[in-house]
Parts: sequence; structure tokens; C-alpha cells
Amino acid sequence: MAAPVVTMQQLIETGAHFGHQTHRWNPKMKPYIFGDRNGVHIIDLSQTVPLFARALDFVSSSVAAGGKVLFVGTKRQAQDAVADAARRSGQHFVNHRWLGGMLTNWKTISKSISQLKSLEEQLSGDTVGLTKKEVLQLTRKKEKLELSLGGIRDMGGVPDVMFVIDANKEELAIKEANTLGIPVVAILDSNVSPDGIAFPVPANDDASRAIRLYCEAIAIAATRGGQEQQARSGRDIGSMESPPSEAALSTDPIVAETPAAQAPVAEAPAAPAAETPAAPAAETPAAPEAAPATEAPVETPAEVATEAAEAERQLDA
Repeated sequence: MAAPVVTMQQLIETGAHFGHQTHRWNPKMKPYIFGDRNGVHIIDLSQTVPLFARALDFVSSSVAAGGKVLFVGTKRQAQDAVADAARRSGQHFVNHRWLGGMLTNWKTISKSISQLKSLEEQLSGDTVGLTKKEVLQLTRKKEKLELSLGGIRDMGGVPDVMFVIDANKEELAIKEANTLGIPVVAILDSNVSPDGIAFPVPANDDASRAIRLYCEAIAIAATRGGQEQQARSGRDIGSMESPPSEAALSTDPIVAETPAAQAPVAEAPAAPAAETPAAPAAETPAAPEAAPATEAPVETPAEVATEAAEAERQLDA
């Protein structure tokens, strides 16, 4: 899935090409400066566009591979944009003071996160047995932890990518990321050093509209990467599903053999059908054959008397 593209027109409309005053510049940013106007450096957006596209593609591919992105922007004009973009893309953020060791001492930070979750459960449930003062103290403690750690409470470990607004202000965060080998995508104004930044994006880091544009672009890239990860997981799961075995298929007719058990019921009418015609067929020819057999040898009394008289006449003669 292709990463979003930020055009030069969008950057110009938000004032991303305006740098700082020339006397405040960092000489290491010279390759990214187009010139100056009225004592203000003009950033070369013809380099910004491809560099930003490269950074967005990296963010998208990292999330697609299961990575996590940490948005960092603690300056006033970046706080809301950073939090909104991170929440919208399902990622994580730090938009208030960066706590030392937030990444390099993750074990201690994770304990504080557990304490935050415990306080939330305690205050959301029954507070019977606690005085109003104790409840107020716990609430203030929870709010303080929420302010510092609320954006990373579900991160579950160090991130895979860090996106930074204003590399000067977030210098400590960048150092911790470099220590852990975490790639950094950073918006670089004309007064910062690009050292330690894996994906530099030369642009104004003070204009609110420009900051919101950067954050939205990173959020879209992360969202698309997450969608690609889900689609890929769905395909993998589907390919792992094997068709049913022949043994499993052969069990279906066995279960469906109940109609076969009723076969004897169907045979019951067949037996009487064969016996019924057999009885008349045997009796019908038997009656005519017996009649002539009995009538042939039998003689009537008159015939017997006639034969006797004739025999007597023959004797007298």
C-alpha cells in the first residue's frame, strides 16, 4: 500500500518553507537552504518533498512489519496535533515534558505506567474508606502521571520509529533513540543540526498549520501500514488452513445412515406381496385335477344290478 504524498503546494500553503532568521541558522543545514529573504532563510522544498516521501514510506513499511511509532512534540503549538494524530493512527505519543530515561530506563517507566493504571482502577471503583483529602491527592497524582505517561501507557516497550517535531527541543529524546538504535524521523528547521537523524525532513517546525500537516501525513502512513499488516495476517491465516482430510469427509455418510436402518420397514410389504399370489396359484389347478380322478372308478347301483342280472342269465343259459 503506497504511503501518502505531501506536495510542494501543500507545504507552501502552510508556510513550511520559512526558516529562522539568518543569524540563528545552523551551518549544517546549508545543503537544505534555498536562500534568504528579508533576513529569513528559505528552505528548499524541492528537497523536502522527496525526503518526506522517503520518511513516510519508511513509517508505513515499519508499521506494516508490526512496528510502533512514537510521536514526540512537547512545544505548545505541537501538543494537540501530535496527540490527535497518534490516537487516530493507533500509535503513541509524548506531548508534554520528556522524562529522562523514558526509553533507556523503560523498566522504571513501565512501573510508573502500572501505578497509573492501578490509580485509575482505584478511583473508578468504590472509594469508601478514603477521606476527601486522600481521594484528591490520588486524583492529582493520577493526573500528573497521565500527563507524562498517558500517551505511552499501551506501548508495551520501546518504539520502532520516533517522529519528532523540533529536533532542538526534543534533543534528549533523540539522544535516547540513538542510544537504542531507534530510527528518528524529524522535522528540521534552519536552526537545528541534522546529526543523529535517520530521516531528515527540512521544513518549518513552528507554524501550527505546517505541524498539523506533518502529523497528519505520518498518521496516514502509519494507518496504511497497519491496514497492510492486517491484510497480510489475514492471507497468512487463510493459507495455513488445510482442506478436510478424507477420513473426516467419510464420517458424514456414516452419521447419515439412519434412513438405512428403516430398510426393514420397506421390506415388510414385499413379503406378503410374494406370498399372496402364491396360495391361489397352487389351489386353482388342484381342484379340476382331483375331480376326474374320483369320478372314473366309481359305478352307480343301477349299473351294478344290471351287470349282476346279465351274469345270472349267462349262467342259466
